[in-house]
Amino acid sequence: MFAAYAARIDRDQPLNGLELGERPEPEARPGWTTVTVKAASLNHHDLWSLRGVGLPEEKLPMILGCDAAGIDEDGNEVVLHSVIGQSGHGVGPDEPRSILTERYQGTFAERVTVPRWNVLPKPKELSFEEAACLPTAWLTAYRMLFTNAGVRPGDSVLVQGAGGGVATAAIALGKAAGLRVFATSRDEAKRKRAIELGAVEAYEPGARLPQRVDAVIETVGAATWSHSVKSLRPGGTVVISGATSGDRPSHAELTRIFFLELKVVGSTMGSKDELEDLLSFCAATGLRPVIDEVLPLDRAREGFEKMASGELFGKIVLKTS
Repeated sequence: MFAAYAARIDRDQPLNGLELGERPEPEARPGWTTVTVKAASLNHHDLWSLRGVGLPEEKLPMILGCDAAGIDEDGNEVVLHSVIGQSGHGVGPDEPRSILTERYQGTFAERVTVPRWNVLPKPKELSFEEAACLPTAWLTAYRMLFTNAGVRPGDSVLVQGAGGGVATAAIALGKAAGLRVFATSRDEAKRKRAIELGAVEAYEPGARLPQRVDAVIETVGAATWSHSVKSLRPGGTVVISGATSGDRPSHAELTRIFFLELKVVGSTMGSKDELEDLLSFCAATGLRPVIDEVLPLDRAREGFEKMASGELFGKIVLKTS
């Protein structure tokens, strides 16, 4: 079957390790099911995999891709939850948690096999392309906002780095949930898009906000960390799920954190139950993922290049047919 896969690890030039071509069909195993992929979406996790983060060389070649929507062996339209091992379903009870492409072949292929427990019904209101955007970036944003930041309708949130998948998801989800959302971006066009998406206002990174916020959604890391901490009200929460600009800020702001009793919470992906809630939320409210571009699978390299450059707003989706 045709697939996009990591053939080599290159920490400095990750796209050098990306190959497109034929790979073996997925192997059947007890408790697992094979899904015919209709659409899959890119995440920065795929670029990190090509750098060897979470993907050891002995696992190569590895089909990339965490997210997918497709059709299961019984003809049902489904969405995949890509976290394997946390429940013990379909794997050994002591197997540590991993994400597709770390231990098991991913979704950038015509077919993928996963534990049956990881398959959820796709709401009829969502297209395959829309549903394929939800299980990583949108699920991460959902957990950051509603589980780890604990915000409620009427609260205020700052989303750093508008344009990326998690950030755009957080803006859209926050607006739909009745939050007052502020956003930042270095790019004027992305700031305008953030406002169109539901942000009250969008600013250049580091700009002073009109008010201190209840929570900050942080995926940028070192470049925005000081601003994130300074933007919080006393007792507020910064939730971090990524560090695309690096994980070592020049100012940790420790004094401000303890003096104002701020909370710093790490967040990774989300549970199957949270994904089910997210799917229902989108179906019920009419909220849909922001899609930057849909490409056929054989043009996956274009999608990777666009994501690596940062010249996107929302998700890039790959279609198998």
